[in-house]
Amino acid sequence: MLDIRKLREDSEGTARRLRTKDAGADLDGVAALDRRRRELLAEVEELKNERNIASKEVGRLKQQGGDMASQQSALRDLSDRIKGLDGEVREVAAALESALLALPNPPHTSVPVGAGEADNRVVRICGEPREFPFSPRPHWELGERLGILEFERAARMSGAGFPILMGDGARLQRGLIQFMLDVHVREHGYLEVAPPLLVNTAAMTGTGQLPKLADDMYQLESDGLYLIPTAEVPLTNLYREEIIEQSLPICLTAATPCFRREAGAAGRDTRGLIRVHQFEKVEMVRFVEPDRSYEELECLLGHATDILDRLNLHYRVLELCTADLSFAAAKCYDIELWAPAQQRWLEVSSCSNFEDFQSRRARIRYRTAAGKPDFPHTLNGSGVALPRLLVAILENGQREDGSILLPEAVRPYLGGQSSIDPVSG
Repeated sequence: MLDIRKLREDSEGTARRLRTKDAGADLDGVAALDRRRRELLAEVEELKNERNIASKEVGRLKQQGGDMASQQSALRDLSDRIKGLDGEVREVAAALESALLALPNPPHTSVPVGAGEADNRVVRICGEPREFPFSPRPHWELGERLGILEFERAARMSGAGFPILMGDGARLQRGLIQFMLDVHVREHGYLEVAPPLLVNTAAMTGTGQLPKLADDMYQLESDGLYLIPTAEVPLTNLYREEIIEQSLPICLTAATPCFRREAGAAGRDTRGLIRVHQFEKVEMVRFVEPDRSYEELECLLGHATDILDRLNLHYRVLELCTADLSFAAAKCYDIELWAPAQQRWLEVSSCSNFEDFQSRRARIRYRTAAGKPDFPHTLNGSGVALPRLLVAILENGQREDGSILLPEAVRPYLGGQSSIDPVSG
């Protein structure tokens, strides 16, 4: 949630940055509600002072045995007016909070201003694209020929966007998850968490999925709980409405299924694993001190790219422009893997700094060195998402006979298996 003080103290600068991200952001409405709330609070405070004076006068007259009728009547009128104004304050405060929840996080000043994907900046490109002596096949064709991907049977039971991994495909996904968790826990210093997959409205609001992205979420009608779109939601909400007493940074990781309607992407990438409604992902979340959060963002990015370096994959890092940032992010790097059969880059991770946007929404605080409660900055990044990682491994590892050469780093997690081979006969 936007700190209202930013609008009061630097209204022009905050408005300018916000509108590079969301041209329709209702900043004037928010400012008007904030002014009205402060006016009402000042009026209430003045009436309460008057009531205190009137109450003391009634007490004095009572001691002296004087006539208190008019003073008591005035006291009742003041109390009624205060009660009415208190109700109006609550209404305006609720409207202000609702308006603030609808405002995105302003981009950090270092974020390049742009109108969309074409304005994202390539930070670096790592590795080299593989050269093939044959025409590479797309991952869905490879997977079906090897018997490790099922799309038609999955569609019959669940609909499009719910693929099935079979045999070595399922083993490869499980091995990759274990490999990534081991690296993040043993070498990058994260604490592994097994969180709930269903969360309430408050949790989804805290991380910024609600109300903005309601159409992309799966909700259970019976009790209103939501299937998580990412482990970012339960990991960040682990400290919801708490003051964190331990020192920062706190680094958490989890491997979970993720569920997304992809309502805004209807008709896009309908073949294969590129855009699906259910998928596995390893997530990283960090709670950090505000003055270190941009150093921590670079650290987080390094943890995600380390996974891809170990898998010897060709990838690039993008710094997103203002218009391409997510609702909650102040700055974000996307990591994209190269899919040679499709001749395109595929996003496999987003590493974001939310500053205190999420911690304010979720009322998460920590104690500063001076012992004062303050809002930590939160960061998260995929470390990494499985579907597009599998796409890159299958398409880059394919051989002319249809087999897949597996990255050396994951082979120990498959009992030393070095390839996925066509079934003979």
